[in-house]
Amino acid sequence: METKNLILDLSLKFALEIIDYAEILENNRKFVISNQLLKSGTSIGANIREAQSAESKVDFIHKFKIADKEVNETEYWLLLCQMAEKYPSPSVEMVENLKSIKNVVSKIIISSKKDNNRKNGY
Repeated sequence: METKNLILDLSLKFALEIIDYAEILENNRKFVISNQLLKSGTSIGANIREAQSAESKVDFIHKFKIADKEVNETEYWLLLCQMAEKYPSPSVEMVENLKSIKNVVSKIIISSKKDNNRKNGY
């Protein structure tokens, strides 16, 4: 039986939401932003999944930092879509899901750094 992993589940669900939203943007001929969102929004989960096979704690933290950067980039594209008059707005739920991912990713980075520092005697 496989145990649940909150951040893997959240990021996968979010990637599926991004795919659907990117299709809406494409249907509205908003190809550039759609492509940017599709890349950054799905990359979050890809980096988190890759971190599960990290070679070391440092590698794990590094992959989560990349995921965090992708979260920030995705936040930016969604904010643009919210603010641009001729763009369909992302759902409130999708924006909230991204905030949840951001919070969990930040907590994982912080606790992993603390664990790594304790392990190394800092």
